[in-house]
Amino acid sequence: MTRFELVTRIAAPVPLVFDLSLDVDAHTASMARSGERAVAGVTSGGMALGDSVTWRARHFGVAWRMTSRITAYDHPTHFVDEQTAGPFHHWWHAHHFAPDGHGGTLMRDEIDFQAPLGPLGRLAERAALDRYMPHLIRERNEHLRVVAEREAGGTPGSGAGGR
Repeated sequence: MTRFELVTRIAAPVPLVFDLSLDVDAHTASMARSGERAVAGVTSGGMALGDSVTWRARHFGVAWRMTSRITAYDHPTHFVDEQTAGPFHHWWHAHHFAPDGHGGTLMRDEIDFQAPLGPLGRLAERAALDRYMPHLIRERNEHLRVVAEREAGGTPGSGAGGR
């Protein structure tokens, strides 16, 4: 199993960043490179506790589907999405939002995942997924940062700083 954490500073208020992070359309736009789109469940707009969405995308040249459900929700501080069907043996993603002390948001992602197929999956994690998944989440977060800062009336880029 792989676990990683990313922190992104966003020059926009916590509630705005929280709501944008749960917006299916914002997620779809952030994953345009992989052609990711919602095909079942909540397919547009915001999500809430108990909602699910099925995504279809192409990664590593392979088309796949993944259904995830919002299993924890405490507006505007955190929510969790977990895979209920899809390519991973296990997928858990906690999203945390806190004030940065300057009117902006520190968005922290905690992700645990495990590829299927036992030893072959562990090999795939080490060979590709351990680098690819953090990169994918950074891309998503950068898109959310730019959109949130624009919506907040700030200058996109003033809150940059994912790690």
